[in-house]
Amino acid sequence: MTGTDTEVGKTVVTAATAAVLAGAGLSPAAYKPVQTGVAPGEPGDMGEVERLSGIPTLEGCRLREPMAPRPAATLESATLPTLADHVDAINELATEHDPVIVEGAGGLLVELTDAGETLADLALALPDAAVIVVARSALGTLNHTMLTREALRSRGIRGLGTVIGSWPDTPSHLEQTNHDYLAERPEGVLGAIPQGAPTRDAADFRADAPNWLTGLAQRLGTP
Repeated sequence: MTGTDTEVGKTVVTAATAAVLAGAGLSPAAYKPVQTGVAPGEPGDMGEVERLSGIPTLEGCRLREPMAPRPAATLESATLPTLADHVDAINELATEHDPVIVEGAGGLLVELTDAGETLADLALALPDAAVIVVARSALGTLNHTMLTREALRSRGIRGLGTVIGSWPDTPSHLEQTNHDYLAERPEGVLGAIPQGAPTRDAADFRADAPNWLTGLAQRLGTP
């Protein structure tokens, strides 16, 4: 799970994807290689995924500053997990869960390790990986989304499609046009998460998730 930027809705899309997968009879888990902007003991993104979807989750590393992992780690004089550490953690989760959803930090090319490796590198290190791109609905999203898709294609990483991370109750003409344009691309739009979805009761969230991610639900053969 990657985003075209930070704060585009990756966490709620991760939770909704997990709910759809669990509803289809699978046993998903979620992993976040690096959580930034959260102090020890505070709820992070994986805590929110667990609350909304009910699936088990794991963090690879936690840093206090709300910034990209490498500079955040530098401020704390912390050593980031290596790419191999992340692969091992994901493979360990995969011994009991299928699939494992990996939620990146920021965008696709944000560096996750001290060696400068990114979520794209992590995807390449996992033979069966495929990426969902989470995008905004507003102005600028077409360029950001197409750049992310191009980066995936150029590296030979399979893309599953795009999800709009926060869709307003009354979308503007611009937002609807953006949605339609992305839906016409080869990978298409898997769905859109309604604005305010994270505030819903967890049971309602799980029940409604297939209606938001209709493209993903159809691939899984769920109603």
